[in-house]
Amino acid sequence: MNKFKVLVAISTAVIIIALSILFALSPEKKEMEQKSKLFDNRISPLVDQGLIVEIKRIRHRGLLEKLLTPLSSEWKRKPLFYVKVTVDGLTFSSKNVTMLGRETEYLYNTWDTWDIGFKKFRMLKDVPEEQAKSKITITLVERFLYGFLGKKAKDIERERIELTYDYRTGRWDGDDYPYDRDGYGHYVGKYFEVWFDLYQTDYDGDRIPYWTEVNVLHTDPCTDDSKLDPDRDGIPTAWEWKWGYDPFTWDDHEHLDPDVDGIENVEEYKMEKWLADPYTPDIYLEVDVMEREGLFDIKRELYEESKQALIERFCQHGINLYIDDGWPDTPKNGGGEKLPYIKASSQDTGTMLEFYDHHFPDERKGIFRYAVLGHAGSFCIPSKFNRYDSIHLGISRMTYLKYLAFSPRAKRVTLAKMLMHELGHSMGITPWNTGGCDNMSFMEG
Repeated sequence: MNKFKVLVAISTAVIIIALSILFALSPEKKEMEQKSKLFDNRISPLVDQGLIVEIKRIRHRGLLEKLLTPLSSEWKRKPLFYVKVTVDGLTFSSKNVTMLGRETEYLYNTWDTWDIGFKKFRMLKDVPEEQAKSKITITLVERFLYGFLGKKAKDIERERIELTYDYRTGRWDGDDYPYDRDGYGHYVGKYFEVWFDLYQTDYDGDRIPYWTEVNVLHTDPCTDDSKLDPDRDGIPTAWEWKWGYDPFTWDDHEHLDPDVDGIENVEEYKMEKWLADPYTPDIYLEVDVMEREGLFDIKRELYEESKQALIERFCQHGINLYIDDGWPDTPKNGGGEKLPYIKASSQDTGTMLEFYDHHFPDERKGIFRYAVLGHAGSFCIPSKFNRYDSIHLGISRMTYLKYLAFSPRAKRVTLAKMLMHELGHSMGITPWNTGGCDNMSFMEG
């Protein structure tokens, strides 16, 4: 009997040990233990934690209405404004500039900060180590002058953008968020349009936070992933992570165009510096201007007001129009070039092809449209292949006479209307698919 009890005890022990070994060696348990060991909930162990806020561009939206008001001169008065950024209760302002220990007030005096040397505003705030989130407020304030000689001033808050930044993912939500209507890092308000960026201090400088690198992507937080392309689809890890793609799964970025604007993802990536968003329609236009024939010829120029009128009209329809008429740091032969005078151009001559070949950078073809403010003849044609991306506007005294545009305001409106018309052709609006297009019968009464 005692022997039987001993045998039972030994058998039970062996079974328990065997089951324990089997459970210990099970793939599920090993995977769980491995994940537990690999998971790292730290936020910023490699660098002092901080948040950077960049205001890339601010555009006042009030010009178009003023420009379309007959006999008005209000369009000549450029607005005064500044931006305030508050992070976790601490406020920074673009109008307070300290130099050599003295504080000076600086206000933007323009319709668009890209028209005054691409002015930007940047601030950096230290935050407590391992803080998970920050509250950010971006406030646009407009200043109005009144009283005798405008000696008195009143500041009015125009826009307030409330955001919450997550230090684990590097993303934010609130009044702006990924895949929203007006674009990520882009806010269209009633009075102002703002482009901005939020990012944290990062050891390897690729803007992918430590927590995301070690727990989500399983990349090296000490290696810059902004240029690495592990899935070899032509787009690096950092861009794919920002815009919601899997950096380790091949995507056909050469053909993917989620916003259907004709700019594929590989091109959106190339245009990132110029505010391209793969989920919001973008139109890029380069403009060059023809020289004067002589002293008696008019000076051709793309008026700032005409440009802003076009940008605003597209903005009202959820489309971002970007016009290079002299951007800095562009390829050779970028926008704003002075072209040799040619008396007349038409769709049947090679004038536009010459300009297209020698004054329009190859790397922009297929992304930008190309416009020339010339002397005579307005049309949109394909300079090469069947891509209607070349625009010629005939700008002369006769042009303005034809449209009864005698005042400075009328000339600016007329130029904007002409360019809008030809841009429409470049997007497929033609007499044979859109009723009323190029219908000149109204000119005959």
